[in-house]
Amino acid sequence: MSSARPSGESERRGDPGLKLRTRNALRSRHYSPKTVKAYTHWVERYLQFHAATHPRFLRETAVNEFLTHLAVKEKVAASTQNQALAALLFFYQHVLDQPLDRIEGVVRARRPTRLPVVMTRAEVRRVIGALHGVPQLVCMLLYGTGMRLNEGLSVRVKDLDFDRREIIVRDGKGARDRVTMLPQSLIDPLSGHLRDVRRKHGRDLAAGLGRVPMPTALARKYPNDDRRWIWQWVFPAASHYTDRETGIRHRYHLHETVIQKAVRAAVINADIGKHATAHTFRHSFATHLLEDGYDIRTVQELLGHKDVRTTQIYTHVLNRGGHGVRSPLDAPE
Repeated sequence: MSSARPSGESERRGDPGLKLRTRNALRSRHYSPKTVKAYTHWVERYLQFHAATHPRFLRETAVNEFLTHLAVKEKVAASTQNQALAALLFFYQHVLDQPLDRIEGVVRARRPTRLPVVMTRAEVRRVIGALHGVPQLVCMLLYGTGMRLNEGLSVRVKDLDFDRREIIVRDGKGARDRVTMLPQSLIDPLSGHLRDVRRKHGRDLAAGLGRVPMPTALARKYPNDDRRWIWQWVFPAASHYTDRETGIRHRYHLHETVIQKAVRAAVINADIGKHATAHTFRHSFATHLLEDGYDIRTVQELLGHKDVRTTQIYTHVLNRGGHGVRSPLDAPE
């Protein structure tokens, strides 16, 4: 394999232009901010791993070597290794315009078979009861709808349909939209919460603020809609931030860590004896629906799983004593 580098300072491995081009290529294709950050990170790690050679001169063998290093030396999880591979495939195809052929012979990271942590209905009530204010409302929404944490925090006012009792989950995992239910018991608490949020939005508008980030294409098509009430976050952050690219002061939605820290404290205070997180509400939602006899395909649609096999894992944690089999120890004499 040649170790020659292209001529010119702009083509050297240390040039930050490659990282910037990767970020721009991802954003132009509407990848989520978290994916942009993750993919850019893996491209940078790959460039550092092969620091002596420009990536244009590195092909499948070099990618294989990097991925194997992640599994063998760094012992990353299988999902982490898969993410790194996806990032590098994107990098070669959309940044370097040199799509890779099939990559074979990679030492795969082991994918452990773990069952999700699921709380009982009583445990869910205890944890939610140990929460207060907005974190409590967010967790009620997560358990009542099965949304992922970031999906719940990303809900905008226009995504709530109180009449039809539906919530549209926008740009979920895999860039797919879906519809889930709006629990009847959340209508009054959410309505009251939105009245408070709208008053805050009115104060922002009076101060010359009140703008939220918009999807890229819609931001160009409707440049003034970022102040409209329907586009505001249901769970806005407490403060504003300045977009480094546009210079516009926005109010983003509540940060994930706010809810994660609150749930961690609530689980300890509720003393449920499980390593439950904000994501556990989603696991519990799915399991409890299956316990109630709902069809697995219905649960799959509500969760937004692409493959029903992903949903099937919840059938293994149903409270049915080993898939409904009665232990011989419990057999009558």
